[in-house]
Amino acid sequence: MMKTIKLLPTAFCMAALSLGLNTGAFSKGEDFEEKEKNSSGTDVNSTVSGPFRKKTGIPTGSNFQKAPVNTFIMREMPSHYFRTDKEEKADSVPFKPSISVGSIVHMFASSQQTGFGSNTNYGEAGSDWNKGITLYRARVLVGGQLSKKGAFFLETDIPSPIGVRLDSSTKNVKVSPIILDAQYEHTFNEHIMLVAGMQLVSHNRNGLQGAASLMANDFTYYQYPYNLFANDPLQGNFGRDLGLNARGFFLKKKLEYRFGIFSGRRFDDKAPFRTVGRVVYNFLDPEQDYYYAGTKLGAGKTVALGAGFDAQATYYNVGADLFVDVPVSKAGSVTLNSAFTYMSGGSKTDTKYSFAKMIPQQTVSFLELGYYFKDIKVQPWIRFENKAVSATKEQAEGNTTTYNKLQGGTVFGGGVNYFFNGYGTNVRLSYTTFTKGVPQDSGEISNKTYGQLWCQLQFFIF
Repeated sequence: MMKTIKLLPTAFCMAALSLGLNTGAFSKGEDFEEKEKNSSGTDVNSTVSGPFRKKTGIPTGSNFQKAPVNTFIMREMPSHYFRTDKEEKADSVPFKPSISVGSIVHMFASSQQTGFGSNTNYGEAGSDWNKGITLYRARVLVGGQLSKKGAFFLETDIPSPIGVRLDSSTKNVKVSPIILDAQYEHTFNEHIMLVAGMQLVSHNRNGLQGAASLMANDFTYYQYPYNLFANDPLQGNFGRDLGLNARGFFLKKKLEYRFGIFSGRRFDDKAPFRTVGRVVYNFLDPEQDYYYAGTKLGAGKTVALGAGFDAQATYYNVGADLFVDVPVSKAGSVTLNSAFTYMSGGSKTDTKYSFAKMIPQQTVSFLELGYYFKDIKVQPWIRFENKAVSATKEQAEGNTTTYNKLQGGTVFGGGVNYFFNGYGTNVRLSYTTFTKGVPQDSGEISNKTYGQLWCQLQFFIF
């Protein structure tokens, strides 16, 4: 069990908070009163489409930003975050090509026990606490409207955090950026839109969330379990893959479908493609962002139920998800994000396109729950994740019981966010535990728990 936590000095958090409150250095937005109650999401029938769709209507809530000069929005920022001061009909606005540039940055101070995480040295819970300050995510976003029906989106990132220790005497101080997203979207009508290029790939909502609107301090540990890096089974790029994705809306834009064909793992040039599909129904406000929001800060009313699949050769992944973000009182709104997934690499080993030895049979459960107090702009939240592995003898290395205990894990934690400029600038303080099987000298496997304290500053500029 964990020993008493040694709290990290909070100077970084306090400095970041003071910067936002006193100087407004990262603040570009302004508060405005609630004027309209049913305007979550963008209108696919407005002047343009794609990652920079024109926003119409005024979202509910407060602490939102005016849209950029050309009134287009980016993938990472949910459309309900922006507002315009007047509505314009498509027929009355002559089209002009446009481009916007932005950046999203995450930096944090942390302290965590040796052994925290699913792919680290085991260590002994509570014995050693590492600490550091890290530039974790630094993205440049570029996008634009090429025509009334065509748009592009490009996003870069740093491939590894800046500030982490590379060896006993070297700190990582510079990295070359990588291409994260590179996509073109063409909208034929509200029923069919095609997105081609490098993009987030997932069968559930949790895997399709944008980084700027997360509720917790970061993405979940099992969101991209086999699609994160080039050496992972699905050979992804931080959850991205290359391919063609179709999406569209029916039933007054409340029913959304997605179906894509992607590169997946390239065993050889004849390997089958990866196919990913999803369908979701919004019971209240329609929701049409390409990358979903993790929390909406009191804007609109959303109850979305989805289901999907992800498959290539012997690998398959099926699951369902539920997202709820609704006001529950005058004080604020509740956010619930949950998902359940079953996946397996299959048991066939007599084919060169087998995932049996790479992806064991397992289930993944996920739950986030938070409450946003709109007047004070504070959001406490909790998170639970569990990965339960039940590999077959064809999938496991050695004894299946031992293998399953070592491969599984549970994440539990919580925190509090202060959105002093909405998604534009905020501070998040969190404490998370990671419980996993650890081998003992006796040969037995016992569960040990490791902790992590994290204070993060986010700012988004355009």
